[in-house]
Amino acid sequence: MNLLLKNPEKDFGFDVKFNRLKKKMKFNFTYKNKKFSLEVEECNNIFSQARGLMFKKNSKPLLFVFKNKKRRAIHSFFCMPFIAAWFDEGKIVDVKLVNSWRFLIKPKYRFNRLLEIPSNNVTFKEFIDEEKI
Repeated sequence: MNLLLKNPEKDFGFDVKFNRLKKKMKFNFTYKNKKFSLEVEECNNIFSQARGLMFKKNSKPLLFVFKNKKRRAIHSFFCMPFIAAWFDEGKIVDVKLVNSWRFLIKPKYRFNRLLEIPSNNVTFKEFIDEEKI
């Protein structure tokens, strides 16, 4: 029996490095009367949500999708600074600038989506210029 696959992408629908498991999508929202459109990677399972931006120097913005609304806490261990924007059904409920090595960061209200915009992203600079968070 030959265990080597000739074409793993064709046989399984994703490549060996699991790059196709990351769902990339456009995410549009309005903040302070300014419209934003970001290409984000969706984190909708426990593994991608647990890793988040940890250990990543260059990353696209991450969109965490949760099934129910809660005030979940996040941390910024092993992360570069980023902006966290919490959403409840498409409406922003809180935005914070998160510096490295912070613990127990929570929004004011319950949410079902979290957008993390890393400091290496152009939109990060637009957010900072828009308002001193």
